Amino acid sequence: MLDLPPFAHCKLLTPRPSGSGVAPFFPVPTTPAGTHLPFHLFLFCTRTTLLIPIALAYFLVFSWLPIGSLGKKAVLWLILGIPGIWWIDIQVDGVKRGSLAKQHSSRVPQPGSIIASSFTSPIDALYLAAIFDPIFTASFPNTRKVQRISLLDAMLGALLPPHTSPPPSAQLLDLSSLLAQNPDRSVVVFPETTTTNGRGILPFSPSLLSAPPKTKIFPVSLRYTPADITTPLPHTYLSFLWNLCSKPTHCIRVRIAECTHNASASPSSPPPHRTLESARRNSYETNFLDVLAEQDMQRTGADANGDEVDGLRAEERKVLDKIAEALARLGRVKRVGLGVDEKIGFVRAWTRKKR
Repeated sequence: MLDLPPFAHCKLLTPRPSGSGVAPFFPVPTTPAGTHLPFHLFLFCTRTTLLIPIALAYFLVFSWLPIGSLGKKAVLWLILGIPGIWWIDIQVDGVKRGSLAKQHSSRVPQPGSIIASSFTSPIDALYLAAIFDPIFTASFPNTRKVQRISLLDAMLGALLPPHTSPPPSAQLLDLSSLLAQNPDRSVVVFPETTTTNGRGILPFSPSLLSAPPKTKIFPVSLRYTPADITTPLPHTYLSFLWNLCSKPTHCIRVRIAECTHNASASPSSPPPHRTLESARRNSYETNFLDVLAEQDMQRTGADANGDEVDGLRAEERKVLDKIAEALARLGRVKRVGLGVDEKIGFVRAWTRKKR
């Protein structure tokens, strides 16, 4: 093996697919404060002095008290408001602005539905909790079952290294069982299983395939301006806190797609014939060479004839593709073939480069 310097290793492991121009694991650079640095320091010191005690009070005290959903949401909105996250742009497919509450409440997640959310920042879970009061889950690349987690675990999960398999102590269950046990709550699934910088959609975990066939699945895309509060790299606690609390305001761009269903769970639906050409037309990888497209289909669980690969039937792959393409459309990004293994390799190379 060649004895390459650390920088060369980093270039070899940089997750940038040929022809896509997408690098979903690079941290988004922060705009230099320049002459406004004293003002940013003032905001950071003032906000962290308020934010940290209130956040600790919520997670250690209020979240365990019977104060009801409205009381908890009020505290969560306070946590969001302290660092300046009060500019929120919401848009729902097929709904005109200002008419959602009057005519189209069924087009947003309700109790008993599933939220398939993008995963870029700890703010994702915080915002979803403040709006929907859902149950959070952790997904893993090679299992259809999920682990039920708390809001704090979901937020910390955006700052921790990715996992290729569940922890030994994890109690796993499928989405059907979780929804049956909690019919008055919605369930959040992060199907990419690990965070990105918001510039690409990673291959999905098969966890969404354990949803009941009649359950509504809502793809929800969350993007931020400035985008430097995304956390594609693990253990970036201080930089995330600085970027969050030192800026005057932050905007959350929320896009909710029309609901879809897990048609593969219905025994009456025959598996559709999926050809390589049709798969290429329905993806965001039309600029790839044929051989690369075929390799990506084999990687993600369906071959050119629609046969079962890696435990996924063609109809199951179609369900995941539909949700992934909706998230890519909502976020105006591309789907990429990079998953947890590639991120682990990238983080290792990035860490070696920084030493």
